[in-house]
Amino acid sequence: MDYSYLALKFLIGGGVIVGITFLAEQVDPKYGGILAAAPITTTLAFLFTYSDAGQATTRQLVMGSFWFAIPTLLFLLALYLLMSRYPLIPSFGGAYGVWLVAVLVMNRLLLGI
Repeated sequence: MDYSYLALKFLIGGGVIVGITFLAEQVDPKYGGILAAAPITTTLAFLFTYSDAGQATTRQLVMGSFWFAIPTLLFLLALYLLMSRYPLIPSFGGAYGVWLVAVLVMNRLLLGI
């Protein structure tokens, strides 16, 4: 295993998180949200997967990302709604619960395809 390549992946991923946080805190949460929702993280995952595993695996990852974006949207909606009534940590718990149920349902639906 090439540890320098692994470290590069961590640095790039961490840089994205730092950029999102910086924009949200220092500029405008809207711009942090744009970067958080941008396909930059999926693009990085696709690029690294392509370089490590090739086109066939990357294509499967793209389709999985497409279908499992639906549970992510439900997670975001649930988190937004729960945060208006509960503190952050319980809101995350509930939103992850919604996400997990949606992932299980989506996975079950995709098995039938």
